[in-house]
Amino acid sequence: MSKFLIQGGCQLNGTITPQGAKNEALQILCAVLLTPDEVLIKNLPNIKDVITLINILDEMGVAVTRLNEHEYKFKASNINLEYLHSKEFVDKTARIRGSVMLVGPLLARFGKAYIPKPGGDKIGRRRLDTHFIGLQNLGAKFNYDANGKFYHIEGSDLQGTYMLLDEASVTGTANIILAAVMAKGKTTIYNAACEPYIQQLCKMLVSMGAKISGIGSNLLTVEGVSSLKGCEHTLLPDMIEIGSFIALAAMTCSELTIKSVGYQHLGIIPRAFQRLGIKYELQGDDIYIPAQEHYEIESFIDGSIMTIDDAPWPGLTPDLLSVILVTATQAKGSVLVHQKMFESRLFFVDKLIDMGAQIILCDPHRATVIGLDKTQKLKGINMTSPDIRAGMALLIAALSAKGSSTIENIDQIDRGYEKIDERLNALGAKITRME
Repeated sequence: MSKFLIQGGCQLNGTITPQGAKNEALQILCAVLLTPDEVLIKNLPNIKDVITLINILDEMGVAVTRLNEHEYKFKASNINLEYLHSKEFVDKTARIRGSVMLVGPLLARFGKAYIPKPGGDKIGRRRLDTHFIGLQNLGAKFNYDANGKFYHIEGSDLQGTYMLLDEASVTGTANIILAAVMAKGKTTIYNAACEPYIQQLCKMLVSMGAKISGIGSNLLTVEGVSSLKGCEHTLLPDMIEIGSFIALAAMTCSELTIKSVGYQHLGIIPRAFQRLGIKYELQGDDIYIPAQEHYEIESFIDGSIMTIDDAPWPGLTPDLLSVILVTATQAKGSVLVHQKMFESRLFFVDKLIDMGAQIILCDPHRATVIGLDKTQKLKGINMTSPDIRAGMALLIAALSAKGSSTIENIDQIDRGYEKIDERLNALGAKITRME
């Protein structure tokens, strides 16, 4: 198991380019199964979850050609469905939650799919009902083997229909779209997720010959087609990484430029950091953050305490709340962070409290942060990364802290952030990776 040794208190400086979007990558990679033609994908992040999914596709029979570290060609013309019953498939798909989106394209093209209960971060209940109810609406038959924790889905004659999703699940919406593009007739999906990554998936499918309208809204209409062709697709920059770099600059009093951020796709994210008092400038498609000795949390117009919470797009993504909470520990003022979606995601704050942060964990979903205004630095400690996003938040805290820190279980961080130690060290950080 690898760990990071971090020397805190270093002021960073320079330019950094965000990786391709992890959450988009997992959807796009699953979509290559919809066509026997060649698909070229650019700007793929070189991270563990993406590499694991590419390996699954390769072993499934997809011809994978690595052009460089971030570009791959895929040709799914000779799929071995028997591989879905192998121990290797079970072991690998159980490691990453994104593997559940293999179901939609397999069902659309081959009429059946099998998948174990997917893995991923332990951040609370992450039910899959929206996925499977949506597929059942299209006519698929679903069976769950509780003993083996294995899902069996069959449906050789999918039919378009109207459905109202019980939640605006991003991966659930993606799975239903991936199945509906080759179903007979029209499928209407209401309360669909409309994140930029869903928009990107829809645009890719349209370039392959799919007929999808309402892209960018929560009401999608899909006209089924009999087949899809190959395409070329480029991933957006990762909005979670961009937010993490804004937080890092503020916490370490650093001057950073984040290159090519795809600003029009960031939604409310920059404004959320402005609410914490962080200044930035938009320079073309780059975000420039000046070094700030202090930043002050806004209050609402009536003077009440600022609340920052997550919501479906165009609300704030829950993946950034851990980072925002950490950033608030060194701000001036107080903020209530409300994590609505996952009841275990805020439990990492005990590590921040040990570092000297003033945080009251109100309940599993809410934490009040009393900012220290950088008058009292966090102190370095030994800790363990519980999930991808909390791991990055703890890394930011350690880089701003006085003294040295150790973060164990950094495989969790590597699942979502490409060579983060090397990239931050190039800016002046002192992070040592220890095997």
